[in-house]
Amino acid sequence: MSTHGCGYVARQASLAGGLALALIANPAVAQKVDRPAVKVGDEWQFIEYYVVPIQKPNLIWVITSVTPAGISGTENGKVLKLTPDLNVTESPRADHSDWRLLSFPLEVGKKWAYSDDFLQKDVDYAGHSEVNVTVVGHEKVRVPAGEFDAYKLEAKGKDGVRGGPPARDVTRTYWYAPAARAVVKYQTTNPTRGPETLELVSFKLQP
Repeated sequence: MSTHGCGYVARQASLAGGLALALIANPAVAQKVDRPAVKVGDEWQFIEYYVVPIQKPNLIWVITSVTPAGISGTENGKVLKLTPDLNVTESPRADHSDWRLLSFPLEVGKKWAYSDDFLQKDVDYAGHSEVNVTVVGHEKVRVPAGEFDAYKLEAKGKDGVRGGPPARDVTRTYWYAPAARAVVKYQTTNPTRGPETLELVSFKLQP
């Protein structure tokens, strides 16, 4: 083989080796993540705020029942109901007909759309959303609970008064971490309240 040919083979071997090392170092990029095995007793503590950051957890979820039909628990001691994919259907803050921020399995590039009728209880607002979601990447994200390997998702759509045309553009960006069995960070620009942020502060998962 010529010297040129040997050099080409060496370069190709080097590139292949580098790619293999990259996949070993960050294997989750090329993998799907399945629905988490949420268990009775799992607990998450979050901070949720509009505009002004806070330090003390003000949102506590505790799981009390898991069935094939759905997940039940409490949010700050009151009724919380989730779909098997961890999407809220009922909480002290809001009720949803089909709020699908998550749709397992997750993998980079996956897309889905949903229509949701919701009731924002604290302001007695009945609305409707038309949303498109994309799993845009896989990256590390740091929150008060620590640093996590997470799937980054973006939900873009319109919100409006229920019964009328969706009128307001809304973008939600959030990170799902398999190690926490939860969305560990969530950010959105709320047209009526301003920037909203949710971050995981601590969690306890059953083995």
